[in-house]
Amino acid sequence: MDWSDIILLILVVLILVLYIRLMLKNKRLRQMADEANRLRHEAEAAWQRNRQLKQEMTSNIAHELKTPVSSIRGYLEILLSDKPVDDERRRYFLDRCFRQTLRLSDLIQDVSIINKLEESADLFPRAEVDASNVAVEAIGDLADKAAAASITVRNSLPPMPLNGNHELLYCIFRNLVENTIAYAGTNINIVLETYKESTDHYFIHYYDTGKGVADEYLSRLFDRFVRIDEGRSRQNGGTGLGLSIVKHAVLFHGGEIYAKNRAEGGLEFFFSLKKQ
Repeated sequence: MDWSDIILLILVVLILVLYIRLMLKNKRLRQMADEANRLRHEAEAAWQRNRQLKQEMTSNIAHELKTPVSSIRGYLEILLSDKPVDDERRRYFLDRCFRQTLRLSDLIQDVSIINKLEESADLFPRAEVDASNVAVEAIGDLADKAAAASITVRNSLPPMPLNGNHELLYCIFRNLVENTIAYAGTNINIVLETYKESTDHYFIHYYDTGKGVADEYLSRLFDRFVRIDEGRSRQNGGTGLGLSIVKHAVLFHGGEIYAKNRAEGGLEFFFSLKKQ
């Protein structure tokens, strides 16, 4: 083999190497393009889901606002009409207007919390807080409502210091207890306890001894504007957002939550809260 053959062989090898590198580069480019297309499709699908959720929420909010606004308008029209209204009826109409304004206020506050959690969760400040103390606070604020329904609350939560948000922790415990008061029935018990603790999380068990919920509601329990008992929830002033806020607040604190009916009767929730 003379030098010309060697040089030709080297050129062939170089061409093969360049060709292989080009093919590998093209393959990587195709893979990157495929990955970019996949991410774009996922982003578009997420945007569509988010858009649909916002449309549904806007529609639901409009529906929820319609009833109290119509009620307030009707009562005020009667009070402002030329027809005389005795003191007893006037007081009744004003009381109904006041109750409906409270309902509107609760709805606006809950919608604000949901939107903030979904779009700007980082705006909720974090600080050292004991979740057990927050539970005591929420239970205490609902003591009169629980007593009126003959509901006994047994809080066995130990100290649970963590880096979290007081407002959202309060929403978790208050909304769980309010949900029980609204739906579980009377002459029952509520129990809060921890069932496990890891180096990273507290694991909390909340349950009541009431009537539980129909199985078809369990998978939708944390959806927005889902009511187990439409009439009773409206009568009690529920917004239909309480358990959805609970789920988002738990996720904010690095945990998970699920619910199921108890074999002994009642509804139970299992959720976790991250320590740091």
